[in-house]
Amino acid sequence: MGNDKLPLLFLLCVILCQLGFSSSLPYLCPENQALALLEFKKMFTIDPFASSFGECKSKNQKTLSWNSSTDCCLWDGVSCDEKTSQVIELDLSCSQLQGKFSSNSSIFQLSTLERIDLSMNDFSGSRIPPNFGWFMSLTHLDLSNSGFTGQIPSEISYLSKLHFLRINDYADGYRLEPYDFQRLLTNLTKLRELDLYRVSISSIIPQNFSSYLTTLRLPKTQLYGILPERVFHLPNMSFLDLSQNYQLVVRFPIIKWNSSASLKDLYLYGVNFTKVPEPLSNFFGPIRLLNKNWTQLESILLSSNSLTGSIPSGVSGFQSLQSLLLSSNNLNGTIPSWISSLPSLRYLDLSNNHFSGQIEEFKSEKLFWINLGNNHLQSPIPNSLLNQHRLMFLNLSSNNFSDNLKFSMFSNSRILGTLDLSYNSFSWTNENQDLFNLSRLHDIDLRYNMLQGSLPIPPISVQHFFISHNKLSGHIPSTICNLDSLAILDLASNSLKGVIPPCLGNMSRVEVLDVRDNNLSGTIQTNFSFESSLRSFNLHGNKFEGKIPLSLINCKQLEVLDLGNNELNDTFPMWLGTLPNLMVLSLRSNKLHGPIRTSRTETLFPQLQIIDLSSNGFNGDLPAYLFENLRGMQKDDGNMKTRRYIGNMYYKDSITIASKGMSIQLVRILSIYTTIDLSSNRFEGNIPSVIGDLNSLIVLNLSRNSLEGHIPTQLGSLSAVESLDLSFNKLGGEIPVQLASLTFLGFLSLSHNHLVGCIPSGNQFATFQRSSFEGNDGLRGFPLSKDCGDSQVPQVTTPSTLDDLEEDSGFEISWEAVLMGYGCGLIVGFSIIYIMLSIRKPTWLFRIIEDWGHRIVMRKKKKVSRHLRLE
Repeated sequence: MGNDKLPLLFLLCVILCQLGFSSSLPYLCPENQALALLEFKKMFTIDPFASSFGECKSKNQKTLSWNSSTDCCLWDGVSCDEKTSQVIELDLSCSQLQGKFSSNSSIFQLSTLERIDLSMNDFSGSRIPPNFGWFMSLTHLDLSNSGFTGQIPSEISYLSKLHFLRINDYADGYRLEPYDFQRLLTNLTKLRELDLYRVSISSIIPQNFSSYLTTLRLPKTQLYGILPERVFHLPNMSFLDLSQNYQLVVRFPIIKWNSSASLKDLYLYGVNFTKVPEPLSNFFGPIRLLNKNWTQLESILLSSNSLTGSIPSGVSGFQSLQSLLLSSNNLNGTIPSWISSLPSLRYLDLSNNHFSGQIEEFKSEKLFWINLGNNHLQSPIPNSLLNQHRLMFLNLSSNNFSDNLKFSMFSNSRILGTLDLSYNSFSWTNENQDLFNLSRLHDIDLRYNMLQGSLPIPPISVQHFFISHNKLSGHIPSTICNLDSLAILDLASNSLKGVIPPCLGNMSRVEVLDVRDNNLSGTIQTNFSFESSLRSFNLHGNKFEGKIPLSLINCKQLEVLDLGNNELNDTFPMWLGTLPNLMVLSLRSNKLHGPIRTSRTETLFPQLQIIDLSSNGFNGDLPAYLFENLRGMQKDDGNMKTRRYIGNMYYKDSITIASKGMSIQLVRILSIYTTIDLSSNRFEGNIPSVIGDLNSLIVLNLSRNSLEGHIPTQLGSLSAVESLDLSFNKLGGEIPVQLASLTFLGFLSLSHNHLVGCIPSGNQFATFQRSSFEGNDGLRGFPLSKDCGDSQVPQVTTPSTLDDLEEDSGFEISWEAVLMGYGCGLIVGFSIIYIMLSIRKPTWLFRIIEDWGHRIVMRKKKKVSRHLRLE
């Protein structure tokens, strides 16, 4: 009997082996689909930078495996149906594809496709072809961050089987018509995930959309109107992000809010919450949602919503909450204990509110990101916050902490990368040399505290070290040059003394070196190399002497150079004009001297926007050619400047300038701010008329020199000027009426010169005080006591214009004729005056004739004077 079963067993084994062999056979995709894919491949090149997105955890040049000798079902990124061998999935995400995506692309021949993922490539600004609407079996479409741009075709709404749709970009390049958006939500009834981040939609959210939605991500899409309550009632909703739609109205409380366990992430920052009636504890309704019992909720983001009041206490049911972000509101009171007790908390951001009191001990040991900056919190720092093994970011800035710092208390936070304790009242002991043993720390901000003693050396990993506005003393140790990664060093406003370590010039990665307002002295021995990345160099307010280091010419990235308020003894460093990016140059209050000589053979200071040479010993004529080169102070309608602050996200440059008669500190320098200050020197000669070409100049200060001649009428072209100071010079002639057209002029000082004639009237001139014109005995008119007598000031003809008129008269007048004309003019003039006095003619006519006579006399005198000089 046993032998009878052997044939059956053998047959069974054969069948099983056959089945196994057949299932392992390779797919044989249709030839036309393979050819279509190969044709698609030819349309693009491989560029490693085409997939340089943070979301690309791995980059794979998938199309490199595509060739005609293998089955296309085995190619990277291609999947086929097991039964039909038809291509049903194309995943080319992060494939480094670069090139134009044609509307005739062969990909549209693959009608059996069910899933398409072309995300994280670079299709070079191509339009999304409407042909994507042909894939009637498509359930998954991802075109995010793929270099497409423009209008999203309405044909996308034809994909009735679609479960997943993601079209977004970081560059705000997409648009979707409101009608198409509403039709998309209405037609795609099976949609589960919709992500249109940063697509410009400008629409309301319709009432009807898929009840299967689990993810709805529509931030920064210009949505407006009232958010339908149905959004909060969707039974499967897990992720909801409608942030930064500032005109989208969200009404709370939602009485029928679905409290099912599905919702995990709620992002509603930067929307328009409506106020709810009392009694609701004096705060906006959204805070009431914290009383909901959502055991699965992991993230709540309600930042930037103008929420007021306090956070409710006694809240429970958030055992899974990992992220709570309520920053940039108007919340007050203490931080309730239930927040500190959250067992899974990782991210907490309560910054930019009005919280007060102390912080309770944290229960969670998973804290990763803590931002409590800009509140009114008090000491002590919780011990539990100092013993976090996973803490990477800690910001306690702008509070009322006064702890005695011992950085050894952060020793357990081995991965701490950012530590911001600025704007508090922290102090420390002499242990501070051992305080920086955190090997991954790259950002340290200790500005505006009460730290004393010597300068500590941070760990070698530090890139940005801010410790300005403290009470540090002693020398800057040369060991600071061992910080190979250092990019920003801010030691300003301390009591440091000695010299700057020369080795700082060899630190090629340093971008900002700020040691202003200390007691540093000696010569500047820093020798900057050609590899220097220096962008800002600020030595203002020390006691440096000697010459300006010539090695600064190697700093081609330099934008800001402030050597003001020192004791430097040198001539003007014209060689700085070769620096292509220099925008701010302050050499004020030194012992610099000599004339400013320029060369017409090269363009100098092409980007300069602020130049301050005040309170030095410069002499000679004002350098006209230097002003001609200042392209950064001239408007170019074809290339408008971008309003930004000079600096970067970590450091904003500041500078002290004189404006509107006062010394002010610009805490941040706008890139469109322009000023020229050459005051308190020994310049002489005329004011160059070319200054009038600097039509974006805001502040011009030439006061306290020995300038002569007339005020150029071209200064009336300074259309942006707000402050004009020409006081304490030797300027003569009349005030050009063109200055009255300067509508932005808020400060004017022409005092203590030799100006004559009537002060122009109208516009800003009606707002100036007597102090603007005092010290000019020949001036008349408002606001001085000497009256011009007529509101209509005659058009001023400048001496140069008079000369031109006389030279073009076509004949010459002899000396005798001049005297005869002069005498006759006097006789006629006195006769007219006698007649007017006899018959009491109007005063206004008298003054017109008086002014007319004065002009004739002055013209004759000038002509006589010229004739005598010629003889």
